[in-house]
Amino acid sequence: MALHKDFPQSPHAILDPGIRWFPADEALRETSMEKLMPPLVAELRRKVKGFRDGEYVGAADTSRSLLNWWFRTPHLLPKFDGTMVEFEYYFAQREALETIIYLYDVVGVKDKHDLMRFDSSGLVSGSMFDETWRRFVVKMATGSGKTKVLSLALAWSFYHKLYEPESELARNFLVITPNIIVLDRVYRDFQGLRIFFDDPVLPDNGFDGRNWRDDFQLTLHRQDEVRITRPTGNIFLTNIHRVYSGDEIPPTPDDEDLRDYFLGKRPTGATTDSKVDLGMIVRDIDELMVLNDEAHHIHDPRMAWFKAIEDIHNRLKQKGAALSLQVDTTATPKHNNGAIFVQTVADYPLVEAIRQNVVKHPVLPDAPSRAKLQERQSAKYTEKYTDYIHLGVIEWRKAYAEHEKMGKKAILFVMTDDTRNCDDVAEYLEGHYPDLKDAVLVIHTKNNGDISESATGKDKDELEKLRKQANEIDDMDSPYKAIISVMMLKEGWDVKNVTTIVGLRAYAAQSNILPEQTLGRGLRKMYPGYVEEYVSVIGTKAFMDFVESIQAEGVELERKAMGEGTGPKTPLVVEVDKENEKKNLAALDIEIPVLSPRVYREYKNLGDMDIAAMGHDKVAYRLFSEEEQREIVFKDIVNGEITHTTILDTAGIADYRSVIGYFAQMIMKELRLEYRKGSTPRGYDVLYGKVKAFVQEELFDRPVELEDPNTLRNLSEPAATKTLIETFKMAINALTVRDKGDAEIRDTIKLRQTRPFVAKDQGYLVPKKSVFNRIIGDSQLELRFAAFLEDCSDVVSYAKNYWAVNFKLDYVNAGGDISNYYPDFIVKLPGKRIVIVETKGQEDLEVPLKMARLQEWCEDINRVQTDVEYDFVYVDEESFEKYKPTSFRQLLEAFKEYRANQI
Repeated sequence: MALHKDFPQSPHAILDPGIRWFPADEALRETSMEKLMPPLVAELRRKVKGFRDGEYVGAADTSRSLLNWWFRTPHLLPKFDGTMVEFEYYFAQREALETIIYLYDVVGVKDKHDLMRFDSSGLVSGSMFDETWRRFVVKMATGSGKTKVLSLALAWSFYHKLYEPESELARNFLVITPNIIVLDRVYRDFQGLRIFFDDPVLPDNGFDGRNWRDDFQLTLHRQDEVRITRPTGNIFLTNIHRVYSGDEIPPTPDDEDLRDYFLGKRPTGATTDSKVDLGMIVRDIDELMVLNDEAHHIHDPRMAWFKAIEDIHNRLKQKGAALSLQVDTTATPKHNNGAIFVQTVADYPLVEAIRQNVVKHPVLPDAPSRAKLQERQSAKYTEKYTDYIHLGVIEWRKAYAEHEKMGKKAILFVMTDDTRNCDDVAEYLEGHYPDLKDAVLVIHTKNNGDISESATGKDKDELEKLRKQANEIDDMDSPYKAIISVMMLKEGWDVKNVTTIVGLRAYAAQSNILPEQTLGRGLRKMYPGYVEEYVSVIGTKAFMDFVESIQAEGVELERKAMGEGTGPKTPLVVEVDKENEKKNLAALDIEIPVLSPRVYREYKNLGDMDIAAMGHDKVAYRLFSEEEQREIVFKDIVNGEITHTTILDTAGIADYRSVIGYFAQMIMKELRLEYRKGSTPRGYDVLYGKVKAFVQEELFDRPVELEDPNTLRNLSEPAATKTLIETFKMAINALTVRDKGDAEIRDTIKLRQTRPFVAKDQGYLVPKKSVFNRIIGDSQLELRFAAFLEDCSDVVSYAKNYWAVNFKLDYVNAGGDISNYYPDFIVKLPGKRIVIVETKGQEDLEVPLKMARLQEWCEDINRVQTDVEYDFVYVDEESFEKYKPTSFRQLLEAFKEYRANQI
């Protein structure tokens, strides 16, 4: 059940349906794959792939615009330091939205009968669907971004209803969470509509002719604060217990005891719990969409909250409407008997998320480590499981020490079997381990893993305090380092820092807990990016047997040695080696002057661009049929991805302004010209006019009319697109990129001040001549070169120029654009000499340009100061292996490429 050999590492890569994971041997892929997956998913993946490849044909204009904005438009978002970083949704998130939109817009799904058309198993029947309205279930691994999917689905429904005259979707939303802790997390995302503006959910005003941001008018109502002030534009955020009690099943005539059915439910005591009266909501609105976060609570149609949703649908029908759509997201959409929800339309399983490093990798003790664990003969709980608790603390301590270097706090999570033993473990940890004194948070849950909310008075104050403590435990300011709970919090607790799970209980079948739910709270990653992270899982035999059953879902559980004397199960932390008493960090430190940039852009020169002197090869102007002119599609010239689509209206008229604007925006984004999200970039107006005139007069082998649909169809041809964009990029670079001709020292980089950072678990060298604790390399050549520097008697110290060091040079790349160049090594020699080293396995077009800039930098720095002499050397792999220098002096004498004028 291993993943396909071609399954990609990047979570952004488009996944072909033919290489997705399925629960059987690879030999059965061709014959049995479809029948072993969620019944609707296999066929839907193929259909949605065709929908995607076919440029979203059949989707409403609004839907197509949103899909192109979300998934085919480059997004640059600001970081805390003021720089910009590219943002891209995961493919799993993209596929979920594409599937929902395909089913609504293209297929026109109304009910279960429309969904059943996609059954690949041949086993789906109408009786498997409990609802009579549209309901789509999205299965996504814990930590893979389900809330982002909900935010996109919500925005899509809002705009679809606003812009599409015949839309049956809604601009009111009931967002249901499973418990108070999840509600707090979702509220943080939705408060002030933050997620919609922080993420690129809302297109810029003017995109495809709409004022998206101005039109996105919504009010968030939280829990008991529901106050309807207008008939549309409402988000009602509540948790399932405020809709109705989640475990309250209405009495039926089929019950063994019929008294509750005939006489009514007997009172069970006073309560001050307030409920959200959905009847009141529906009475005042005519449209509603339901969004369920962590939606595996839906398994029983007899549950009162299901009846409440059904009642909403029926009341809306009485008003001539209907519940527009229900979208559920969960990692585990399964019934009590293990059967998957038949409404599942998209699936991103845990095995795929682990492979793509979207979540942590579970690690179990290897056989020798597990053999050392014994359940002792004792009536006292903590004495019986001392070995397991102690191993958990050892592994947690190692992880804590590593993550602390990064300013992160590792969390230990222990699960017990009842509240009394929960308190016993907490007391044991605080009494036996000084670093856990007053650092253990106890969370008592109900038997099904939910946190009880029926507290009143003083207990209610304690509940509020618990919510705050549980949500803030990741913060270094929180005093808590360990959590003890009767159950693993079953869903949605969005804590990222759990590194060690200790399970001291088995799971009874009636608990309805799944292995992925057990691991789920430790799967969320601590760091951005795709560095491998780990969660160590330790427990009794019964607990480990339960965890290992997740292998049936394709998850490969790593097994490693644990206990004293073994390494931490963490990413590699690279840091200044402050704890190494054998190192004289002051002597090993290297200071690198930071010069002012020499290369810059002069925007005022854009107006000087002469479109008649671009020097391009003119493109042949073709004649297309009326049918070919109907849809005009623009593709990325590098990867072929569709980036913009223009559909002619019924009169056959296309707005050329949006096409010219598209090209102007693409040129500015590719050149990273100044661009502020939601506003017009500087120089845009000038560039728009130049692009418009160029297309009219110079791009093709004859002048053209922009209003002519045939012209716009010609513009969508790859030859025209490439010529236009590349010609303007070269011309703009030639006009705007300027070299000052000199530079001055602005700052100094001191290696000893480099902040720690994490890297994937890989080969590394433990250096004696570097301030860093590890030297990792992007290639084996870099590691061999580091070993060479260690052995050179004429090298005082050296360092790999990590991104965290941030020593970079601005230069003009082969395309004429301004880029940053990060040299590989910095080497300190006797006599106040520093040499910058570039190593390369295979030379490319950028190398001569980088080396010319490096030589220029050395000349600049040697001119503005004389305390230290700076030099550089280029080391190619072939010559390094051939000549095998034994000293740095020999290296400098032998490797003179690009150094003709250097000493």
